[in-house]
Amino acid sequence: MPTETPLTETAQTDTAPAPLARVEPTSPGRPHIAAAPAVHTRISVELVPRSRSGLSAELEQVSALGGVETVNIPDLLRFSLRSWQGCGLAKGHVQRAIAHIRAIDIDPRRPLPMAAALAEHGVGEVLVIEGDPPADMGHQTYDVTSLEIIRKFRRELPQVTVWAGLDPYRQSFARERDYAEAKLEAGAVGLFTQPFFDLRLMELWAELLPACEVFWGATSITSEKSQSYWQNRNRAVFPRGFEPTLAWNRRFARELLAFARQSGGHAYFMPVRVSVGEYLAGVL
Repeated sequence: MPTETPLTETAQTDTAPAPLARVEPTSPGRPHIAAAPAVHTRISVELVPRSRSGLSAELEQVSALGGVETVNIPDLLRFSLRSWQGCGLAKGHVQRAIAHIRAIDIDPRRPLPMAAALAEHGVGEVLVIEGDPPADMGHQTYDVTSLEIIRKFRRELPQVTVWAGLDPYRQSFARERDYAEAKLEAGAVGLFTQPFFDLRLMELWAELLPACEVFWGATSITSEKSQSYWQNRNRAVFPRGFEPTLAWNRRFARELLAFARQSGGHAYFMPVRVSVGEYLAGVL
């Protein structure tokens, strides 16, 4: 998923996103969600483009699952396959593909370097994240924020739908909410969250966010080492009853999908160290 510390082919420039339903406060447990507006819930799977063959194999699994109409693909510098190239490959398997764009890789004084490639591969949606500093110090980066690059996309590629990231862990609720609002004002149609592990925290964020489309995220944490990584690197918050097992992650994925459907939002799933089919078996 989107890291910032973590895609309709028709532009949505002038169409206001459908609002999320208000989530009523409840006792700690499964949240009670008020009646939601009639919104189609999109389901996306985040796939890492390690290679064309590997991505094609995962796309086959996604296609076989049924119910998944979208994939979102990160742009990782350690792999040669760029996100928009991966999205082009995905279009043969799913209806929609969202390319992640690292803001710090884009020179604000020059035209968007991936504009032609997005058009060539038929990619109509992007997710703009800030991007982590590269391990290769020879890689050119720029002193820009997501806000600047979101505005740049709106100016130069108004036909492309732009999403932005929401990280519920990196800073205070107020600061992250304000940053999310600024991204929406800059031209993003909605938000992709970092993966959640607690429905009560999602309930709170549904209350805090302005009316917009949200892709609520979940991932698979199946070892204590992975859990420690998320706690120390991403400052993720786990509920007391969390278990690093596939069964727990599947159960939470089902609950998150129900939350998204009932609240008028969307869902994306990010399989880590487990196959797409194995993780989402019995979820969709």
